[in-house]
Amino acid sequence: MKLQQLRYAVETHRRNLNVSEAAEALFTSQPGVSKQIRLLEEELGVQIFIRSGKRMVAVTPAGRAVLEIAEQILQNVQKIKAVGSEFANQDSGSLNIATTPTIARYVLPNVLRQFMQRHPSVKLNLRQAHTEQLNEMVLHGEVDFALGNQSGGNANEVRRLLGKPWACALVLPPDNPLAQQNHIAWEHIISQPILTYDDALLPQSALHKALNKAGQNDAHIAFASNDHETLFDYIRLGLGVGIVDKIACQHLHDLAVRDISHLFEPMHLQILLRQNNLLRTLAYDFIELLQPEWQRSAIQNLLYAPAVQDFSI
Repeated sequence: MKLQQLRYAVETHRRNLNVSEAAEALFTSQPGVSKQIRLLEEELGVQIFIRSGKRMVAVTPAGRAVLEIAEQILQNVQKIKAVGSEFANQDSGSLNIATTPTIARYVLPNVLRQFMQRHPSVKLNLRQAHTEQLNEMVLHGEVDFALGNQSGGNANEVRRLLGKPWACALVLPPDNPLAQQNHIAWEHIISQPILTYDDALLPQSALHKALNKAGQNDAHIAFASNDHETLFDYIRLGLGVGIVDKIACQHLHDLAVRDISHLFEPMHLQILLRQNNLLRTLAYDFIELLQPEWQRSAIQNLLYAPAVQDFSI
C-alpha cells in the first residue's frame, strides 16, 4: 500500500467521484489515478467505489471506512512534515491562509505588512473563499487556518476562536427615506431591491438566516457581488440598497450608512482551526498580530480539548 494510492482515492472522493478533476488537482493522468485506486482495492480485498462502466458512481460502506482512515493518515503525514519544518527552519517555509474577500481587503493589510517585516523568508499563500468553503479547506488540511466572520458547517473537527464583534450595514443614497429613519426593520428593507454579497444567496449565510428568522422570505436580491466598489456604484445608480460588512464602509462619504447588526445573530471575526492540527510558530505569530487576545495557550486549549462548544475569548 502506498500513500500515493490513498491520496488518489481521497482526492477522487473530494471531487465528487470525478476522476478527471482529481487527476487535474493531483497533476497526474486520469488512467494513472484509476489504476492506482484499482491496485489499492485489490490489495485491500474490498471495493472502495461502485462503478458503472468506467465511471465511479458511489462509495461502498467499506470504502467510507477506508476513506475516513485515509484522510487521517494523510493529515498525519502533513503533521510529520510540519514537525520537520518547525524544528529545521524556524523562520522559513510557507503559511497557508484562507479568508473572505472583505477580511482580505479591510482587515489583513496591516497584519500582512507586520508579519512580512518579521518573517521576510516566509512564503504567504492567501486564498479567498466563502464561509462554507473555509470550513472545507480547514477540515481537509488545505490551509493552516482560515479567517471568517460567520458560523458555517457542522464538523466537530473545525474549532473556532471568536474575536471582536462584526457589524453589518445598510448602504443607501442619502435621499432614501431609510437614511433618516430612527428604527430600521426588515419590512422596511425588503420593500426595496437588495444588493449584497455572492454567498448571501446560500442557505447557510447570515443574511439568509436572518431573513428566514424574521419570516421575510420574499426579499428581492437584485444584484450580488463580492466587489464592494461595484456594489456601491450600483447603489449610487439607484438599483437598490446594499447590505454589506460595515468595515467596508469606513471611507464612504457620498452614501448613507446605517448599522443593522441588530437584525442579525451576533457575528465576530473568527479563526477556524482543525482539531489536533499542529500549528507552526509562524501561525501563532500571525494570529497574535491579528488579534493579541488570541494567545498560543488559548489556541492550544481549543485545538486539543474535547469538542463541547466553540471557545470564545
